[in-house]
Amino acid sequence: MLTGVAVFTIPAALTWRVEAEAWPYIGASAALELTYFALLATVYSRADYSFAYPVARGAAPVIVLIISIVALGQDLSLLAVAGILAVTGGVLIVRGVGDNTPDVLSVGLALCVGACIAGYTLVDDHGVDYAAPIPYFVVVLGLSAVPYALVVGPRRLKAATDRRSLPAGVGMAAAYILVLAALERAPAAPVAALRESSVLLAGAGGGRRRLIGSALVALGIAAVVLG
Repeated sequence: MLTGVAVFTIPAALTWRVEAEAWPYIGASAALELTYFALLATVYSRADYSFAYPVARGAAPVIVLIISIVALGQDLSLLAVAGILAVTGGVLIVRGVGDNTPDVLSVGLALCVGACIAGYTLVDDHGVDYAAPIPYFVVVLGLSAVPYALVVGPRRLKAATDRRSLPAGVGMAAAYILVLAALERAPAAPVAALRESSVLLAGAGGGRRRLIGSALVALGIAAVVLG
């Protein structure tokens, strides 16, 4: 998080446009991002990545679509309904049954992560109407990174700083800046769905069952987009 802020501070300054109307959205997004990172770290400490990631990411676009329909009056096609059911089925397959599957609390935490993703996606969809993507996200990320880093502490931050975490920070920030650029041009539901196609990568690391479940999630996401 801190790496992403550091790397994109100069590009943010060069493209600075943050209107007064953007600040309520920035504050709400930062709170949701902070909660997201805290929940994500918690679920990763309890469950395997190949479980947590598909469940969290698969839930997010469905939540975005449901909120868009209920709160914003977006129409729901049969294809989108099929996509929602496919995502739900895929998540259940990833969850699995038996003694070695993640506990109910891990499932709940992963779903809460998905709710946070849905929340900040919907907030940012409006926030970027009043700000350029790079400065908007740098401010949001900075407001969430600083308190998170204070809780983590300097000793653990130093231990976590290596050749993997630094590029990951840059990649994470760059990826969401692209999402914000997409939100300037398209509704939140399809953008949220398309960005979660990476669940296939996570599922591939968890065996055949989780790969099948992740593929079903990806197909459901595609149906949501097309619907």
